Amino acid sequence: MMAVMVQLMEPDALGADPDGFPLFDDLNPRQREAAAATEGPVLVVAGAGSGKTRVLTYRVAHLIRNLGVSPWEVMAITFTNKAAGEMKERVGGLVGGVVRSMWVSTFHSACVRILRREAPRLGYRSAFTIYDAQDSLRAVTTAIKDLDLDVKYYPPRRIRAAISKAKNELVDYESFRRRDEGFRRRNVAEIYSLYQQRLLDASAMDFDDLLMVTVSLFDAFPEVLEYYQDRLRYLHVDEFQDTNRAQYALVRQLAGRRRNICAVGDADQAIYRFRGADIRNIRDFRKDYPDARIVVLDQNYRSTETILSAANAVIANNGGRDPKRLWSDLGRGRPITRFNAEDEHDEAGFVADAAAGLELEGFAHSDMAVLYRVNAQSRVMEDVLTRYGVPHNVIGSVRFYERREIKDVLAYLRLLCNPDDDISVKRVVNLPRRGIGSTTVGRVDRFAEAQRISFLAALNRSDEIHTLAARSAGAVRGFLEVVGRLRERAAEGPAAAVKGVLEDIGYLDWVERESTLEALGRAENLRELVSGAEEFEQRSEGEYFDGGDWGEMDGLRRLELFLESVTLVSDIDELKDGSGAVTMMTLHSAKGLEFPVVFMVGMEEGLFPHQLSMTDPEQLEEERRLCYVGMTRARQRLHISWSRTRMLYGSPTSNLYSRFLKEIPVDLVELNGGRKRTRRRESARSAPRTLSGEEVGVGDRVEHDTWGEGEVLSVTGDGDRAEAVIDFGADGKRRVLLTWAPLEKL
Repeated sequence: MMAVMVQLMEPDALGADPDGFPLFDDLNPRQREAAAATEGPVLVVAGAGSGKTRVLTYRVAHLIRNLGVSPWEVMAITFTNKAAGEMKERVGGLVGGVVRSMWVSTFHSACVRILRREAPRLGYRSAFTIYDAQDSLRAVTTAIKDLDLDVKYYPPRRIRAAISKAKNELVDYESFRRRDEGFRRRNVAEIYSLYQQRLLDASAMDFDDLLMVTVSLFDAFPEVLEYYQDRLRYLHVDEFQDTNRAQYALVRQLAGRRRNICAVGDADQAIYRFRGADIRNIRDFRKDYPDARIVVLDQNYRSTETILSAANAVIANNGGRDPKRLWSDLGRGRPITRFNAEDEHDEAGFVADAAAGLELEGFAHSDMAVLYRVNAQSRVMEDVLTRYGVPHNVIGSVRFYERREIKDVLAYLRLLCNPDDDISVKRVVNLPRRGIGSTTVGRVDRFAEAQRISFLAALNRSDEIHTLAARSAGAVRGFLEVVGRLRERAAEGPAAAVKGVLEDIGYLDWVERESTLEALGRAENLRELVSGAEEFEQRSEGEYFDGGDWGEMDGLRRLELFLESVTLVSDIDELKDGSGAVTMMTLHSAKGLEFPVVFMVGMEEGLFPHQLSMTDPEQLEEERRLCYVGMTRARQRLHISWSRTRMLYGSPTSNLYSRFLKEIPVDLVELNGGRKRTRRRESARSAPRTLSGEEVGVGDRVEHDTWGEGEVLSVTGDGDRAEAVIDFGADGKRRVLLTWAPLEKL
């Protein structure tokens, strides 16, 4: 059966509010189709900037306000906490305070909410710990060493990535072992098995477990699945192209027999394959739901026609995609600026110069973003922007909650909620230093293994560990007293618990005693953590969580919710609006964001598209989708640049410009003059109408890097301002700056 397209409905037939509120007046016809199609499976193919959040918001409001659906029965899943918060705020503006009862969250947050209630069925504490990437890597490393395997032959990061990939595909360690034979494969399976057992013993889950365990829970306990199917009657999934197989399985489980699932996404923006995202999910939606209603949103409300035309031209080179051409009524806008840099310093200088010029035009620094393919590109850009005095904020550097001092404090808080969390206990047992060294830890660890108890439980039975020296035993008792006092503070809530670590335990004083600039910065971070806990408490006042209202919960439950919120935070969630600084981030991190001005730097073959994609057609197409995503982040101005030479990872390279630049129609691009070449060739100012030291006149034949051979029709201006009109035949007539254009006289 073929998928069917929703029939257009008359405007007054949609969103007829019982109170006379014209709910759908602000939507265009296709947006109305999507918002009104509430029953059965619906696929909304939402192009970049086409108002998909608005559609989801009004669809949910329509369900609650017009159709009488209980907020408890509506679930909306996004990919960042920031997006979830924005959606909940928008829906609240339409339906009022009842929005607090809705499930609007990320996949991981939704799974945590389910597992806090149901995980004991699988042997976990309801207050299980969530391991972040660092915790997970540490646990994998420990498992490798405990199996007497060489970490050089079994690199922990690579093993952790293999385990993560398996979990995203819902492959447990037993199935992983059966997949393939071979000595190395069996050992990796053993690492996976031991790692997973250690997680269970510690009543902990990594990010991938949150999805996999929830799917397993529903498979093992049909009555639990039925409960959530009955409760969550209407499902909405944003960024559907970014789901992995585990997430898709979870959605299909919850959709169940009602099949009221609205999937919103765009295959042209599928860029997270390296994280386990499977583009087949959105492509196969029509196969899995052959009666699905399909609505295509192709009107862009973000970018100018020039930017969209360029993005459309690039993505059109990908095969196997459904034709979709974004359009806008925001006007043609300015041409795309292209800069050909000599090296990465020249390129960064161009960005700094352009930022200064844009500021004079009225753009704020916070209106601008610099996007690059790999994080390593940020170093030179940061150095140059700093020298030019351009304020900037780097997204993707060490995140606040991953800083050493912050993780130390959080480890103290985590052991209060989950005494089985050995990693957290071992992290802080000697912080601040109290005389519990590695020898003592080893002896306690062996006792814990022999007794099959947690590390903290073994510390509580330290009088039974006869190998402990008297001084070590006293230090252990001191640590347990500290934990006891901290538990009393935690009864007051998250902020009091954080202050307890900093003040009562003396962690802040211990940091400040270092009396270094680094220590000063760490102390400031610790004080900011107190502010973060206080802000969380203020935001949570009046909110409803599973287990009751915030005001009805005990302090430990509030602390669990705080820890959950900081563990699931992402880079983009930490992006501050109105920061007054240029935002710098990778192209992958920019997904879902928009800026009035975007600089896409490093547009070179081997860098973007990345060299690892060159031999894989699927990866190359994903690189092109990444370029498309980057271009459609820009609202008014788009600057693209490449560098003829670049020092990256300690090695100099000589580069060709990216094939993606060639795919942009030349009539949409304006070449920008050079920078270093101006300083190096001051004599050119007094030598008009020159090209590489040669005079150029009417009738001369020249060759351009992109447009090929052409004939000079006219030459005007002097020095750096010398321009020529050149007839390139099939590519038309072009006006170029002679000093800077990539031309050669024939």
